[in-house]
Amino acid sequence: MKQTNSQKIQKRLREKFIKSGVKMEGPETIFFSEDTKIGKNVIINPYVVIGSKVKIGNNVKINSFSFLENCKIDNKVEIGPYARIRPGTILKTGSKIGNFVEIKKSIIGKKSKVNHLSYVGDSFLGNSVNIGAGTITCNYDGVKKNKTKIKDNVFVGSNSSLVAPITLNENSIIGAGSVITENVKKKSLALTRSSQKEIENYKRKK
Repeated sequence: MKQTNSQKIQKRLREKFIKSGVKMEGPETIFFSEDTKIGKNVIINPYVVIGSKVKIGNNVKINSFSFLENCKIDNKVEIGPYARIRPGTILKTGSKIGNFVEIKKSIIGKKSKVNHLSYVGDSFLGNSVNIGAGTITCNYDGVKKNKTKIKDNVFVGSNSSLVAPITLNENSIIGAGSVITENVKKKSLALTRSSQKEIENYKRKK
């Protein structure tokens, strides 16, 4: 079967990057843009799509079913699987974006982690920040997009909602399951969940 022009372009780009040292598993399932830039010692697993205006540094690993567009990936970053990196995002050295995570127009600081099932939009994360599973930044109020600032060494517990505009200052901790609507002082613990109640020997009504 005769190759289309698009298939010819992808074949050329794959061969170019393989020749430059990019390690690909299942290269026929990986798609690049003409302006894609990739550094040294990069690993790309199957079913990855790299859109336009993407720059990837050295020693980066991109896991399967991830989609990147108009973003900058610094050195020693790991992405995915099943991650979406949207326009305007910068992932700094040593950061990690895990499975089912979406990052939009945000800076993720050095050695910061957003590992599971999270949405981070219009945000700045400092260095060594940990974002727990299921956390979202509530950046849109129905009229405009608002900013979330999370400073160095902040730990955000799982299933938290951060309602922007908001700032979490250095070394603060957000308890799991919290909805945070006000700024958090440095070295503080903030949590908003209600107390657990237990009724002993409870029987459901029939």
